Amino acid sequence: MLERLANAVLFQLGWLACVIGGNSLWLLLALAALVIHLRWISSWAAEGRLMLSVVIVGTAVDSVLRYLDVFRFEDAAPLIPLWLMLLWALLGTTLRHCLAWSARPWWLASALGAVGGALSYYGGGRLAGVQFPYGEVPTLMVIGVLWAGLFPLLHMMARRLAP
Repeated sequence: MLERLANAVLFQLGWLACVIGGNSLWLLLALAALVIHLRWISSWAAEGRLMLSVVIVGTAVDSVLRYLDVFRFEDAAPLIPLWLMLLWALLGTTLRHCLAWSARPWWLASALGAVGGALSYYGGGRLAGVQFPYGEVPTLMVIGVLWAGLFPLLHMMARRLAP
C-alpha cells in the first residue's frame, strides 16, 4: 500500500515538474522522481523495458498528433518535447504500481484512459501552454477516444514485459 502511494506521489510531482517547467531545470525534479522510483520502489531490471516501451509508444502517438496539428508546442521540432517524453516514462512507472488496479477488466482501463487521458492533456496543456488548434472540446474528445484504446494497450505491455 505504501509503495503504491509513494509511486502516485512521485508521479504527480514528476508530472507537475514536466508541465510547469517544460524543457528547463525543472526536469531534474521529474528525473529525480524516476530515480527514486527505480531505487526504492522498483528497479531498472524489473521496469526498464516497460518504461522504454511506454516512452517509444507515447512519443510515436503524440508526435503523430503533433504532426496532424492536434496540438502545438512552442518549438517547431518534429518530435514532442523532452518534457513530454519524460512524462511518458513517469506514466510507465505507474502501470505495475499505483494504477495496477485499473488493468482488469479491460473496460476499466479503457474508461480510466478516456477520462484520465483527456483530463491530463487538458490540465497539462493549460499549464504548459500547449495549443489545441481544432478547439479544446473536439481535441479532448479525440484524445479520450484514443486513450480508451491506448491505456488497455499499455497495461497489456506491462503484463507482457514483466520480468
